[in-house]
Amino acid sequence: MPHEDTAQVIRNAGLRATAPRKVVYEVLQHAGGHRTADEVARLVAEAGKPLPRASIYNVLDDLTGAELVMRADRGPGAAIYEVADAWHHHFVCRSCGAVIDVPCVVGSKPCLDADIPGAVIDEAQIIFRGLCPSCAAHR
Repeated sequence: MPHEDTAQVIRNAGLRATAPRKVVYEVLQHAGGHRTADEVARLVAEAGKPLPRASIYNVLDDLTGAELVMRADRGPGAAIYEVADAWHHHFVCRSCGAVIDVPCVVGSKPCLDADIPGAVIDEAQIIFRGLCPSCAAHR
C-alpha cells in the first residue's frame, strides 16, 4: 500500500500520519497474521526504518486506540497485534501455539454483555483453546 493511502487511513482514524505510524501499520499489513511487538520491531528494522522499542509500543497503542490495529491476549507471554479488518476472536493451539482467527457471530464489539450494573462495556474478546487441526491429527 502506498504511503498516501496509509496516511489517509491513519488520518481518517483521527490520528496524525507520522512516519512511525505509517511504517508500523504498513509492516503489519504486509506481514499479515498475528505479530508480537518484538516481531513488529524486527520487521520495521528489516524494512530499513528501525524504531526504538518504546516507539513501537507507543505506535501500537495509538493504532489500537484508533481501532486500526487489534490487540489480542493469547495467554501467557506477549500480546499479539494485527490489522483490524473485521472484529473477530482467536483460537490458540495448546500444543504448537498457532493462532487462528475465529469469526465473531455478532461481527462487532462488544459481542457479549457482562451484566455489570453501571459498567460500560466496549469490547469482549473470546479466546478458544485446544488443539489445532494439524496437532489434533497427529494426536
